[in-house]
Amino acid sequence: MNGVPGAFVVYLVPLIGLGLLGLGWWLQHQRRQQLQQWAQRNGWTYADRDDSYVRVQRGQPFEQGHARRATEVMTGRFEGMPAISFDYQWDTGSGKEETTHHAHVVALALPAYLPTLEVTPEGFGARFAKMLGAQDMQFESEDFNRAYRVAAGDQRTAHAVLHPRLMERLLRPDAVRTPWRIEGTWIVSWTSGGTDLSTLAARLGLLTAVVRSVPRHVWLDHGYDPSSPENLRKA
Repeated sequence: MNGVPGAFVVYLVPLIGLGLLGLGWWLQHQRRQQLQQWAQRNGWTYADRDDSYVRVQRGQPFEQGHARRATEVMTGRFEGMPAISFDYQWDTGSGKEETTHHAHVVALALPAYLPTLEVTPEGFGARFAKMLGAQDMQFESEDFNRAYRVAAGDQRTAHAVLHPRLMERLLRPDAVRTPWRIEGTWIVSWTSGGTDLSTLAARLGLLTAVVRSVPRHVWLDHGYDPSSPENLRKA
């Protein structure tokens, strides 16, 4: 009789392991189906992985750690603009100390290159960065200055893009904690964790508001005319 519990454990442990493995597969399958259904409803396409998107930009959260990859990739159009959503993953450490990190990235493709402009919520991370000498541009709105840290490669363009109407929009409750960055031909927003369908449309809506508020003279300065007949047809 004393040997029965030990034998039972010998058989039970593998069964538990197989059960957990099966549960993990089922949960992953259910999640993939949920994302595929969302993509189908919205006329988007879904791919389990497409690592070409890990090079969309160079600022945070990109270019961290190693084994960078883009999973749960959904591509389509949002209010007429090319859009993407993906779970950006990267690893830090090695062996038993290796950790996988996730960031849900959403982005819109811009019609032309624009200088880098990063707008991130104020907080401990921003204060610490400024203590180390990180840039923080100041604007005429004190409320905006308290809410955000702004870094830009071209301050003249940054001041033109962040005009009073856009600053007012960025102070609304749905926007005030959302980081975003214009870099090259993309505007990107990111948040910790995997793909969150519940916030996807709202975050893309905010990026759309930013893009549509860019003054025409800024686009003209960078070789694009949003009012030309050809570009109006594409809009």
